[in-house]
Amino acid sequence: MARRLTNNRRRPRTKAEQRAETLEQMLDAAEYLFSKHGLSGVTLRDVALKVGVHTSLMHYYFADKRRLFEAVFTRRAGTTSSRRLDALDHYERECGGSPTVEGALRAFLDTDLELYINGGEGWRNFAAFASQVSNSQEGAAMMDLHFDPVVLKLIGILKKALPGCSDADIFWGYDFVTGAFMHVLGRTGRIDRLSSGICKSDDFEAVKDRLAGFMAAGFIALCGHSGKPARAGAMRRRGGR
Repeated sequence: MARRLTNNRRRPRTKAEQRAETLEQMLDAAEYLFSKHGLSGVTLRDVALKVGVHTSLMHYYFADKRRLFEAVFTRRAGTTSSRRLDALDHYERECGGSPTVEGALRAFLDTDLELYINGGEGWRNFAAFASQVSNSQEGAAMMDLHFDPVVLKLIGILKKALPGCSDADIFWGYDFVTGAFMHVLGRTGRIDRLSSGICKSDDFEAVKDRLAGFMAAGFIALCGHSGKPARAGAMRRRGGR
């Protein structure tokens, strides 16, 4: 019996494992704090206090807050970007050369929303963190670095779905999509109050049901079903009422 109990005891963690666990705790804490207060509202000391370590240990791992921010962003950005690239590649193969705007947007948006629906608190914190920093120079630089390939892949499929639509209209359409998506990821609670609780900002399932279809209709209104500018828009550009 004594031998069995001895064999069942957990082996002590190595120093490398302890360091890895401490680092994950730091990144988790920073991700949460950035999601609530943005990049400018958080210091290394704030993160150290949340983890329960001395600030000097934070400086041992991260030279400054910029390095910490980059590490937090990079930790999950690769996963979301690669998942969406895979989804867009799969959609492009399956659509048989005839993509639709909604089909492309569902591959791009729904794949990401599934992470926030099923990935637990950490992924939801990352969503709010990305929303907080998306309009900052630092956040835009990280978006460029990690997400340009998947965005340009989406743009390429949208061009096929909207032949004749101008590049300007497609890029503006994408800008409107990502702006709405970042707002959704922020989960501010405003829609909860406006709707008296009918809609809830943390209901990503409801967003998934609606966002791609709504944005597809916007692209089609902007470009027209055939990819040409919608008639009303053309009249406005000619000076019509």
